[in-house]
Amino acid sequence: MPETMGSRVRYARRQKVDLSAFAERINELLAERNQSMRAAAMSAGLDHQAVRRIIEGERPTVFNCILLADYFDVNPNEFLELASWPTLKIFDIAQNQAGNLPPEVIDVALDLTKISTPEKRKKVVRAIRTLLRELAG
Repeated sequence: MPETMGSRVRYARRQKVDLSAFAERINELLAERNQSMRAAAMSAGLDHQAVRRIIEGERPTVFNCILLADYFDVNPNEFLELASWPTLKIFDIAQNQAGNLPPEVIDVALDLTKISTPEKRKKVVRAIRTLLRELAG
């Protein structure tokens, strides 16, 4: 019998979580937008202290990860992974956007998902974006 999402979440709740990479990513996004923790939390539909609590090491709920991802315009699975929650198939790029993207773009996105740590993946994405900006300019 396949493992249910509920059982995966219950298991994840019992695990120790290091949110330093999540805090780093949130700080990076705040800096990009030149925005305060309070403003981002309120704009995402959360209470005014939610982002501060995450940065200080409190684990956000699955729902809060999704709301923040929506606000920051990132794939929710990135935030779910950073908070050590199970990712959701509905947010997998290959399943939802494959028909709208060229095959080479899907291949790159799938290759990026194979990079095991969020920090390394972010470095590769930054390098790709830098290259794209240079080629577009």
